[in-house]
Amino acid sequence: MTLHKFFRICYNFCMLTKEEVLKLAKLSRIALSDAEVEKFQKNLDTVLGYVDELKKVDTEGLEEVNQVTGLVNVQREDKAVMAENHAEIFAQAPEIKDGYFKVKAIL
Repeated sequence: MTLHKFFRICYNFCMLTKEEVLKLAKLSRIALSDAEVEKFQKNLDTVLGYVDELKKVDTEGLEEVNQVTGLVNVQREDKAVMAENHAEIFAQAPEIKDGYFKVKAIL
């Protein structure tokens, strides 16, 4: 049974069982304590309830959208430009060696 089919069946009929939460945790590679299993039983039941409510909304004739603000990403072209104020830039650096910024080794 696929996870999608499992959720479709479960949110129509029942609250998730402890075993089902553990199975989801295993599939998600998440270790859960007993308290977390109980917590997620309730939380997932709430989420599935919201999904059930969303299923009741009439979306017939509505256009799918991926954003609603109308904003457009305006990035400049990424191109290298030679700086003309090398001396001013290097004057702010803590240390320079052979015309480059000297930094501590990372590794």
